[in-house]
Amino acid sequence: MSTANPQPLWQPDPERIAQAHITTFQAWAAEHHGAPAEGGYPALHRWSVDHLDTFWKAVTEFFDVRFSTPYARVLGDRSMPGAEWFPGARLNYAEHALRAAATRADEPALLYVDETHEPRPVTWAELRRQVGSLATELRALGVRPGDRVSGYLPNIPQAVVALLAAAAVGAVWTSCAPDFGARSVLDRFQQVEPVVLFTVDGYRYGGKEHDRREIVAELRRELPTLRAVVHIPLLGTPAPEGALEWSALTAADTEPAFEPVPFDHPLWVLYSSGTTGLPKAIVQSQGGILVEHLKQLGLHCDLGPEDRFFWYTSTGWMMWNFLVSGLLTGTTIVLYDGSPGYPDISAQWRVAERTGATLYGTSAAYVMACRKAGVHPARDFDLARVQCVATTGSPLPPDGFRWLHDEFADSGADLWIASVSGGTDVCSCFAGAVPTLPVYTGELQAPGLGTDLQSWDPSGRPVVDEVGELVVTNPMPSMPIRFWNDPDGSRYHDSYFDMYPGVWRHGDWITLTSRGSVIIHGRSDSTLNRQGVRMGSADIYEVVERLPEIKESLVIGIEQPDGGYWMPLFVQLAPGAALDDALLDRIKRAIREQLSPRHVPDEIIEVPGVPHTLTGKRIEVPVKRLLQGTPLEKAVNPGSIDNLDLLSFYEELARKRG
Repeated sequence: MSTANPQPLWQPDPERIAQAHITTFQAWAAEHHGAPAEGGYPALHRWSVDHLDTFWKAVTEFFDVRFSTPYARVLGDRSMPGAEWFPGARLNYAEHALRAAATRADEPALLYVDETHEPRPVTWAELRRQVGSLATELRALGVRPGDRVSGYLPNIPQAVVALLAAAAVGAVWTSCAPDFGARSVLDRFQQVEPVVLFTVDGYRYGGKEHDRREIVAELRRELPTLRAVVHIPLLGTPAPEGALEWSALTAADTEPAFEPVPFDHPLWVLYSSGTTGLPKAIVQSQGGILVEHLKQLGLHCDLGPEDRFFWYTSTGWMMWNFLVSGLLTGTTIVLYDGSPGYPDISAQWRVAERTGATLYGTSAAYVMACRKAGVHPARDFDLARVQCVATTGSPLPPDGFRWLHDEFADSGADLWIASVSGGTDVCSCFAGAVPTLPVYTGELQAPGLGTDLQSWDPSGRPVVDEVGELVVTNPMPSMPIRFWNDPDGSRYHDSYFDMYPGVWRHGDWITLTSRGSVIIHGRSDSTLNRQGVRMGSADIYEVVERLPEIKESLVIGIEQPDGGYWMPLFVQLAPGAALDDALLDRIKRAIREQLSPRHVPDEIIEVPGVPHTLTGKRIEVPVKRLLQGTPLEKAVNPGSIDNLDLLSFYEELARKRG
């Protein structure tokens, strides 16, 4: 791959560079902590990874992190896994998220938008009041630090209030979006045994109402640890028997009490799917998320009190948690609960216009769909306040960069395009937005501060201008403190540290260019990533193979050169079964209803059989490589396969598609 000196698509002007928070931070860190005053971002980044302790100390001071008990040192043990951050310190995430209420009580903290596209504000004072009331009620219900509080909720203000109230108490938040079926939710929540469940009666999507009362009833039956269920009547139905009313729990005018918890106290559990077994229940800490998100949102995304931050997301994706953390920088966050394409493909641009978004985040797939549909966002909408369009979920193809740039440039706008990449596993970005650097077509601007990002070949040698594995060679504060139900840490270790001991391997193929930018080539494992929502293949297999006609199945997700994502499902049929329209419909319906509508396959293809390793594991990654055009001898180790002949089918299919 050639990465030799192309011209930048965009360069920040001197005024933007001068006004960026990261410029202020660099000058301040140079004065107070010995950071380099010259050399711009590359010099600052080098310092941040070479002097990890000093850098993170500087972040806490620059953003005035309030430690109710001071820390003994920044980094106790730096080995991975198990790095120990700010030992001795106590603090509270929710206290920091609500700080702006003291100075901007009547300004909006949240702007809530549904499919009517009419924004409704929730002020900082009102947000703080509701959190105070709900936190008091949670304590009255017996919720204590470390207890799990769960939400089966869409992207609505109540979800933000519930998260912050849980954090204020020191409880551990976890959420799923209501388009998840009962099995998907239970596979997640049963692992963490919540004591409280916040639910809606249903949600609106695509102009239709979706009743979820039966699924809520099933969740209540199957979660025996629940002490309380809180009903939010989004569709206007009365609370089911035994449930508490949201309005009653949030009615009091109560000042929130913030439980001081250790830096590494759990804040929330996110779920990332492995290729076998249950989704991984990833635990991240109050302090780790607080400092990582202050850095990421305050410096990289350049957000502050004057900004409005909109990212299209659901509560089942880490980007929702990331969006909520916009409150840490005093930023107004925009919550959109609805279809990304209702009533038409321009929906997200309309929301950005009506909320005055300054940073608008979406998926690469949405950008490419708008391009294909002939949308002209900057011409058809007043997007004058949009400073940055950011994308994640999958790599933004070069055509997407050029289309966004040209659409805004034609209207005279100076648009910063930030393609970012990170993971649920760290609830942050490894690489992406830097407001002071140029943007090159198809590339992420740079690795993040404090993130020692490298590209390694299979022998563990760093490579530049070559494709390698994305690795991080020093700890980040938001790396998981553990997985739930992983007492000896073996599942955590095997997820990131099995290939290169002591070094985080993320599972992405990347190129680090000699200019310092980053190119993401997609997953090096078999996680299915649709519109930013990741699901393991095991979830699909469990549902599909319940159908009596299906003997076995194999599902692959492949990033396409045009920015699309092709997800075929291969099925080996039981004797006597036929892959007719009725069976095709039942397979799709089962996945849509029991798992997620986003993970309905693009094609369902009958195969003579599914290849396995000698130990009986389906070989997903080698099949993915074959379908991407890798020759058979390079895609798989022949000695590890139970039936090599089966691979010729997939090889032939790749040839036909190629």
